Amino acid sequence: MNAVPLVDVQAERRRAARALLAAPLLTIADEEFRLVRKHAAELAAWFTQETGWRLVVDAETARLFKTPARLDDATRPARAPRTKVPFTRRRYVLLCLALAVLERADAQITLGRLAEGVLTAAADPALAAAGIEFRMERREERSDLVAAVRLLLELGVLHRVAGDEEAYLSASSNDVLYDVRRRVLAGLLATTRGPSTVATADPDRRLVALTEEVTPDTDELRLRSLRHRLTRRLLDDPVVYYAELAEDERAYLVSQRHAITRRITELTGLVAEPRAEGVAMVDPDDELTDVRMPEQGTEGHVTLLVAAHLVTADGPCTVPELARLIRELAVQHSAYWRKSAAEPAAAADLLAQALDRLTALDLIDRDGDQVGARPALVRYALAAPTIRKARSRS
Repeated sequence: MNAVPLVDVQAERRRAARALLAAPLLTIADEEFRLVRKHAAELAAWFTQETGWRLVVDAETARLFKTPARLDDATRPARAPRTKVPFTRRRYVLLCLALAVLERADAQITLGRLAEGVLTAAADPALAAAGIEFRMERREERSDLVAAVRLLLELGVLHRVAGDEEAYLSASSNDVLYDVRRRVLAGLLATTRGPSTVATADPDRRLVALTEEVTPDTDELRLRSLRHRLTRRLLDDPVVYYAELAEDERAYLVSQRHAITRRITELTGLVAEPRAEGVAMVDPDDELTDVRMPEQGTEGHVTLLVAAHLVTADGPCTVPELARLIRELAVQHSAYWRKSAAEPAAAADLLAQALDRLTALDLIDRDGDQVGARPALVRYALAAPTIRKARSRS
């Protein structure tokens, strides 16, 4: 019997690792689940050693319990699966209430029963005191619940058996039937301690407590903790700037950068891009990102042109200045941009999308109305074309 070539094993393991980084919760319906399960032992060992993240794989699910490197990053919200609109505070609360109802539900549940359970749970006086109130009387109110349900469908917590959410939006009498996948539901919560054990009600302090890890008390454990934190940031963040790191983190990354990035590259295929201001792990296949740049379409082109302008500007620009720039660009590129981009109100929306994208990629700083380029934005500077004169032929 011929042995499987080593290169094939490495390629499979890389595909499995990349799948987990792109979607930390996989189910048996996902294409790469089989590979994750096949290489579960090696993947679990790597993530434990290098990041401190726990990987749990069973017959139906694979869950990488990621601890975020930064708790103050608001650029990666949950989004409605169809519209890609970021979740509002109301939708986040509905999502949590829906999960609480599903935890106590039978193997199947209808959207109507789920809505009733959410309304019952929402009667908690603490929610009313926080100014959160739910009714399912109007289409807009039902659409928030449907957005949460569709996210649960995308995650694999629910499986649609019959019906359609659009019909429920039109009239709550139209119902939808779902299977509840308890193994997937049980794997959603990724915290280092149970929420019921946290006494504080302050959201920021509560989040810190939910993800707090044991403080290392030996030099070896402190070094391991540093390696975990830095590897997490290199895997999760578009850019890791030295200036944003604590002194011990900065010193460790400078001395161990080659070793840390080499191990990441071997597992994931991400390539290190070291710069004077920091390090970025770049994906040559442009897959392991939820925000791409450059991107196709009008919004993508606007973002690239705004980036190029910020790089060459003498200091920060104001939002009105950038909006004026976009209105001028809409005239220049009218043949390529969608027609609505030339409308007077379009510039503000296009600019908002561009700035959100650049912020998510850690490429700009925003301070009120001021927008300034961060060091890594220089890689998107557009040089003026060089025109060479043709040589005369004798």
